[in-house]
Amino acid sequence: MQLQQTLRKSYKFKGKGLHTGQPVSMKLNPAPVDTGIVFKRVDLPGEPEVKALAEFVSNTSRSTTLSDGDCVVITVEHILSALTGLGIDNAIIELDNAEVPILDGSARNYVEAISQDGPKVQDRARRFIELKEEVEIINEKTGSVVRVTPASKLSYDLQIDFDSKVVGVQTAHWCPQQDYAREIAPCRTFVFFHELEYLLGNNLIKGGDVDNAIVIVENPVGQDQLDRVGVLFNKPKLRIDEKGYLNNIRLNFPNECARHKLLDLIGDLRLCGGFLKARITAVRSGHTINTNTAKAIREQIKH
Repeated sequence: MQLQQTLRKSYKFKGKGLHTGQPVSMKLNPAPVDTGIVFKRVDLPGEPEVKALAEFVSNTSRSTTLSDGDCVVITVEHILSALTGLGIDNAIIELDNAEVPILDGSARNYVEAISQDGPKVQDRARRFIELKEEVEIINEKTGSVVRVTPASKLSYDLQIDFDSKVVGVQTAHWCPQQDYAREIAPCRTFVFFHELEYLLGNNLIKGGDVDNAIVIVENPVGQDQLDRVGVLFNKPKLRIDEKGYLNNIRLNFPNECARHKLLDLIGDLRLCGGFLKARITAVRSGHTINTNTAKAIREQIKH
């Protein structure tokens, strides 16, 4: 029997939202048994809350947003992934703005802070989510598939394919027997160079910079374009390395992009309400199909 776990103490983080660009302070707090993960907006009247459940997903454009009444929380996937990877059942997450801080674009900062103390074991059994039958969500237009098959133990297998000569086809695997903190948490978000100006022009990634994202240069780029992005992100002397990435950061793993997509998938599927006993396989996954899968799981376990 596995027991529920919470945090040993509170942890504070400050940063900016990836998409809003707004400064935000976030505090992770311990919570009683059977609380689950709850987000609380302490900057709003009455300090409204939203539970980390799939029925509260309101937007999946470039990140996952939860909404319940006045409580809106943007880009929840990285912190949910961190808590799941560390085996945390119960936590209350306080924010003084709408978006979770992006920090370095991964889950590393959260995991490093929490891991120093380890989880606090609680006095009630963990209630695992066990499916009666397989859940499969397919998007024929994008070629995306997420399949959740009942199993005695949890495992994830993921493949990405952006038709990119730089990234190629990458795979990633994780199960709880592996060290999430070392294998998944440090893997940062990524973006293609040709998307940057579009995203900025459409009011997204206002808080993005070349310190919190891997930038993939798929198409030929002139020095004038590099200089323009350098001005946008206050990062002069950008260049393209021999593998086709901007030289702003070095990859932690050859398949870091796939591992980050797996980080996202773990976080998004936490919205099914707990820890799954299932074998999860995903191809070309993203926030929309991930959260639709979590919704389908929620529907199945209601009956």
